[in-house]
Parts: sequence; structure tokens; C-alpha cells
Amino acid sequence: MNIVLQVILGIVILFVIIFVIVTIFRAIKIVPQATAGIVERLGKYHKTLTPGLNLLVPFIDRMRPLIDMREQVVSFPPQPVITEDNLVVSIDTVVYFQVTDARAATYEIRNYLGAVEQLTTTTLRNVVGGLNLEQALTSRDNINGQLRIVLDEATGKWGIRVGRVELKAIDPPLSIQDSMEKQMRAERDKRAAILTAEGTKQAAILQAEGARQAAILNAEGDARSQVLRAEGEAKAIETVFGAIHAGNPDAPLLAYQYLQTLPKIAEGEASKLWIIPSELSEALKGIAGGFSGSLNPATASDSTPANRSRTTAAPKK
Repeated sequence: MNIVLQVILGIVILFVIIFVIVTIFRAIKIVPQATAGIVERLGKYHKTLTPGLNLLVPFIDRMRPLIDMREQVVSFPPQPVITEDNLVVSIDTVVYFQVTDARAATYEIRNYLGAVEQLTTTTLRNVVGGLNLEQALTSRDNINGQLRIVLDEATGKWGIRVGRVELKAIDPPLSIQDSMEKQMRAERDKRAAILTAEGTKQAAILQAEGARQAAILNAEGDARSQVLRAEGEAKAIETVFGAIHAGNPDAPLLAYQYLQTLPKIAEGEASKLWIIPSELSEALKGIAGGFSGSLNPATASDSTPANRSRTTAAPKK
């Protein structure tokens, strides 16, 4: 009998120990960082648990599944959207949102992730439906801004803040894509032809400018060379003239030089008349007198001013 009582007492103590352990485990809750827990007491909201160690009343308090308080990124599947010009485009969206109020996200909406997806789809159709295809393709920033504002206002009461909404892809129909590629190819060919024509025009202008500058420089060089040549000839004549006067030449020397110049004068085709100065006759007389050894005084009397200039006409041979 004592053995039976001891066994029963041992079983009771074991159950008590198990009950105490279970109670302790149910009373102690550890909430990880960046998460929040909703505690319900007898089915009613009691409090929101913060990260760390928390104590609950066993069998009275119940904690719902933890809610992630970090910013979340959700990519929704492509959605068909009809534009203003009745074209069906497929649009992929990415939504960045964060739960700011765990209580509201738990009790104000049943499934906040599905609600955000459906709200994004309907808002996207409303925004893109008022734009044509070209505007939808070129106004992504505008569409993103409108979506973010609408979603942020609608999800505010759910304890959710929408940070960003991005259009990941906008895919028009294949036929429209082919037409757009042909149009873009034609635009590129047009721009290439325009750039080629502009380059040819600029090259021609530069060549003309270069030719003009070269002609101007050549003309300036020719004019400068002629001026320098003329200045050189003038200095040479001046030097020769000064040397002649410095040497004080006599009449026979001048006559001899003139005799050497006469053949060159006769070479010209326009030579019709020769001018023989009076010094030539005097020089000839001096040369003749040098060969005869004496000069006739009677002949010397003939060198009067009246007889110093004679003109002889010689027909051209």
C-alpha cells in the first residue's frame, strides 16, 4: 500500500514539475530585433511586445505570430493594362513598404500584402489608362510618383508606409514593338544622314577657309617679296650711284661704258633711235689722241658747248 502511494505521489510531483516548466515557457517570450508581437488577453488586444525578453500571464495571454517591421520589397507579377489609345501593355511593378504599426496591420486589414498588391494593380490601371503608349513609356517617374502617393494614403490606416513604387518593365504588344523598332531605325538613319551632311558641310567650309587663308598669305608674301626686291634694287642703285660719284669718273671712262652698253640697247626689238651724247665724241677723240700720241689743238677747240650734243639716227637692222 505504501508503495502504491509513493508511486502516485511521484506521478503527481512529475506532473507538477511538467506543469511548472510549461507555465514558465508560456510566460517567457523573447521577441527578436526588428519584429513586434501582438498580445491578446482573453481574446482582446492587450499590448504590443517590443524586442527583448517579455513576460506573459500563462493560459490567459496569447501572442499572435510575429510581424516583420523591416522595409519589405515585393515584386508583383505582370499586369495587363489598357492605355488611352486602346493598347494592352504588360507592366511589372515593385513596391517598397514598411509596417509602422503592428496593431493596425493586424486588426485593420486581414492580409495587408494581398491588399497592397490589389491596390497597386487598380491604381496602376487608373493612372496608365489616362496615358497613351508613348507617354506611358516616357513618364515612368510621373507614374511612380502617382502610385506612391495613392498607395501611401490608402495604406496609412493599415499601419503601412509605402516608400517607393517602381515600374520594372513596360512591354507593349509584339506588333507595336516591331513598329517602334522600325521607327527608331528610321530615326537613327535620319540622324546619321544629317550628321554626315553636317560633317561634309563643315569640311567644305574648312577647306574653303583654308584655301582663302592660303591665298591671302601667298598674296601677302608676294607683295612683301616685291617690296623687299624693290627696296634691294633701290639700295643697289643708290650704292652704285654713290660709288660712281665717289670714284669721280672722267668722260673717256663713261664713253667706254656706253660703248659696252650699245649692243645691249640694240638687242631690243623696239629700238628705232640711238642717242649718242657729246661726251662720246670727246671720248673717241681722247682715245684717238692717245693712239696718235698727241692731241691737235685745233681739234680741241671744237669741243665747245655748242658741239657737245649730237644726235644720230640709225635705222634698225
